[in-house]
Amino acid sequence: MPTKRALPSPCALCGSMQGVRIDGAWCCADCGWRYGDSPDTDLPLPRVDVVYYIRYDERVKIGTSRRPRQRLASIRHQELLAFERGDRSVEQQRHREFAAVREGGEWFTLTAELRAHVAALRREGDPWTLYARWLSRALQGTDELP
Repeated sequence: MPTKRALPSPCALCGSMQGVRIDGAWCCADCGWRYGDSPDTDLPLPRVDVVYYIRYDERVKIGTSRRPRQRLASIRHQELLAFERGDRSVEQQRHREFAAVREGGEWFTLTAELRAHVAALRREGDPWTLYARWLSRALQGTDELP
């Protein structure tokens, strides 16, 4: 496991200050973006679809977005629980999986089963760190789709 060290300035992609050496180059420890490289702001970001799980009281919304920051800013919620890499087909699969606790639309009762699913996703890492990593890989052309 490479040793993490502080970067001289935040990662241009995700803002993390932690870096690691990979193949002789400094890279962001969180998203893997090569330190010193800048995303081309003239080009659109690649499409990275996520299924999001947000909580409001004892309810969870399972939705999908290709722009999660914008999407979550428009939905009233108390907590982002997790991201899962996937598009509408993965979202629909989760809706079928938790259909017994559906409250309406994309909202579900936060049951022990749904908590366990979210906990398994959280073991993969912080949602925003995962999103930055997926975005970094897509920008670098090393994306491994689910």
